[in-house]
Amino acid sequence: MDSSKEVIHPAWLRLAHWLNALAVLVLVTSGWKIYNATAFLGFTFPKVVTLGGWLGGALLWHFAAMWVLAINGTAYLLLNGVTKRLATKFFPLSFKPLVDDITAALKGHLAHTDPRQYNTVQRLAYLFVMLDSVLLVLSGLVLWKSVQFPLLRTLLDGHEGARLVHFAAMSALVFFVVVHLAMVMLVPRTLITMVRGH
Repeated sequence: MDSSKEVIHPAWLRLAHWLNALAVLVLVTSGWKIYNATAFLGFTFPKVVTLGGWLGGALLWHFAAMWVLAINGTAYLLLNGVTKRLATKFFPLSFKPLVDDITAALKGHLAHTDPRQYNTVQRLAYLFVMLDSVLLVLSGLVLWKSVQFPLLRTLLDGHEGARLVHFAAMSALVFFVVVHLAMVMLVPRTLITMVRGH
């Protein structure tokens, strides 16, 4: 079999990836518009990077994209589990290879010669973004339906605590996206495999 035609990312994975990417883009930009309505941290995001036009419009975009991320993200996690991709691609995680990969990354020597295998930094980053997305959904539920989720609200230190957690988790996700895009620019073939699958 021609190795250039070997499927690295199956169709369901590519579809889930691009749907999640679109949902995150809409969620972040509409979320910034929603944040600007209160600016509870003392600053605002420029209007040009926000979505929705006004608070009501931003909320509509945010809720629509929330359902896309929740449903698509759940399908992504389930399919990763059922196909055993989660166990084979993201584990095991070991401390020494992680330190070695971080050291190599800081020196600009982190190898990514085989797109079929994730290095330890990638594994940790992708696992982090999965957990961060779950935290975004849970804190978002408290912000959206605070009365209906009293235990979750208590665990997140009330509505204000949930708002801070939501903002922090969003900031972490944006940081991941920036680093992810930088890595794609350094190794462009990873984009090709996420589009074509091989």
